[in-house]
Amino acid sequence: MHKLVTLFYVMSFFLISKVALADTVQINFTGDDSYSVEVAHIDVGDTIEWYPEDEGHNVEFLVGPNMNALPAKSKLNALHSVVFKIPGVYLYQCTPHGNSGMIGLVVVGNNYHNLEDIKNIQLSRATTSVLQRLIRVALSK
Repeated sequence: MHKLVTLFYVMSFFLISKVALADTVQINFTGDDSYSVEVAHIDVGDTIEWYPEDEGHNVEFLVGPNMNALPAKSKLNALHSVVFKIPGVYLYQCTPHGNSGMIGLVVVGNNYHNLEDIKNIQLSRATTSVLQRLIRVALSK
């Protein structure tokens, strides 16, 4: 019985430690219709917070590892926070400025299993060019 209780405490410590060690990354909407961090590499369980430093922007997810469970679209000019629990690559845009290239990538758990889904999405010519650059940046880390 003593071993079982000890095992329970050890397992609880590791679970609590993982939650306590989760990071938060801050990304700002900028005045030049871009995000302050275009490619974010995070661990499973980390949080990204998007801050409305400039008006007229939001966050809308286009592709992720589980298309049935994409994070909700944010309101314009609002703080938006997402905890990423599923590993893979997420593509997001600013709804009003997505066609002009205001996009970003989140790589969770250094997992690229769904990168082909992102490469195959239909975007404007300008946004496709930005996406190709962001993919090169993501893969270089």
